[in-house]
Amino acid sequence: MTTVIDGKNVAASVIQTVKSATAALEKSTGVTTGLAVVIVGDDPASHAYVGSKGRMAKECGFKSVQHTLPAETKQEELAALVATLNADPSIHGILVQLPLPKPLDSEAIIQSILPEKDVDGLSVVNAGKLATGDLKTGLVSCTPAGAMVLVRRTHGEDLSGLNAVVIGRSNLFGKPMAQLLLNANATVTIAHSGTVESRRGLPQRRYPRWPPSAGRRWSGPIGSSPVRQSSTSASTGWQPPKEARARPGSSATSPSRKSLRSRAPSPRFPAASGR
Repeated sequence: MTTVIDGKNVAASVIQTVKSATAALEKSTGVTTGLAVVIVGDDPASHAYVGSKGRMAKECGFKSVQHTLPAETKQEELAALVATLNADPSIHGILVQLPLPKPLDSEAIIQSILPEKDVDGLSVVNAGKLATGDLKTGLVSCTPAGAMVLVRRTHGEDLSGLNAVVIGRSNLFGKPMAQLLLNANATVTIAHSGTVESRRGLPQRRYPRWPPSAGRRWSGPIGSSPVRQSSTSASTGWQPPKEARARPGSSATSPSRKSLRSRAPSPRFPAASGR
């Protein structure tokens, strides 16, 4: 029988921790945590994400600033805004909502954010720190960080002996998720759009555990084989259609399987974002 691990309860506890830490910082230093979110264009999904981030930041006691720019914004104009936010001592974190409208160069913009303010963890400095196991000074993307909160609350801090499959290889989720799992001693396999085996179904005998998975290219279950019993799965921002959830062997019906359905936010910055 499937056991659903309620991510909303986990998220609530993380949010309370962030609120307490924010209040303690302000009381001891007079500093209010500042988060700036930059969005360019009129994409409805992006605006929904940004609105959620702003509301959550305010709930946690942050100074939340949103910069909404037209789709016609030039590269130099966006770069100048990021430079201004980099120099603003009241802003401690900068999020540039992706994807940016064409022909804007998102990589140049992301890499121009100061590493200490790059709360999406996408700069080469933060990505490099994560790759080398430096989780103390590097910033990690909130979606994989939140998924790890759920995994650790289910399996503990040490994932030695567990095999993990990460679906997707994006810089925002797949790669950092794999690195976090490796850092926790899991044995990690990454499946992606170029992985032929993933389209036939990953062999159960090789993957007794099935921790966090995500990928925009996947529109249904992974292959036709049911996931092994006693496995754990997490979906970050994607839900299968009703008919897939009802199908025997799908994520909702595999017996003795723990399902991590909801996202927990990052302990560092609470607004979880799966893109």
